[in-house]
Amino acid sequence: MGIFNRSTTQTETFDAPTAAIEDISGDYALDVSHSRLGFSARHAMVTTVRGSFKEFEGTAHVDTAKPAASWVKLTIKAASVDTGNADRDGHLRSGDFFEDDTNPDITFVSTAVDFDGETWNVTGDLTIKGTTKTVTIPFEQTGSAKDPFGNLRVGFEGATAISRSDWGLSFNAALETGGVLVSEKIKLEFDISAIKSA
Repeated sequence: MGIFNRSTTQTETFDAPTAAIEDISGDYALDVSHSRLGFSARHAMVTTVRGSFKEFEGTAHVDTAKPAASWVKLTIKAASVDTGNADRDGHLRSGDFFEDDTNPDITFVSTAVDFDGETWNVTGDLTIKGTTKTVTIPFEQTGSAKDPFGNLRVGFEGATAISRSDWGLSFNAALETGGVLVSEKIKLEFDISAIKSA
């Protein structure tokens, strides 16, 4: 199995998902405190380094009867990158990568949504460091629930791989043993909890 293939092992370890409603159509806002926007990359070709963004906001409209009418908008603060290492995070915020002083926001705006009965494929414009490219992210719905505060929630998980140099994130260093310090391919990971608007 390739390193960018999704594995079901993790989801199988959790309790079975709940389904509070059959039709999830409606408007939603991302619950930042219960969502994760993450990424992973190979370092020195021997290990995987993972990180996430701590500050973001997003809204979505879901239409199960007419999936093409659905849409997603997401804004991420580049300076909120967190890999658990202050020096590495500082490097990621610099001109070698996100250059967050002049490009504070990473954005994703959907341009097309389709649903095959199992997977929501969300295609849109991903803008990083002033460069916009089209990406498609497949999402699986992970359930719906009414929380103790009366909020109706839906969950989604998605992942895709991108080539970071397409967005000008091209810093690297060659290794004496061959290969490079940071992989060209980056995996983007989305664990989403969204609250339905009243």
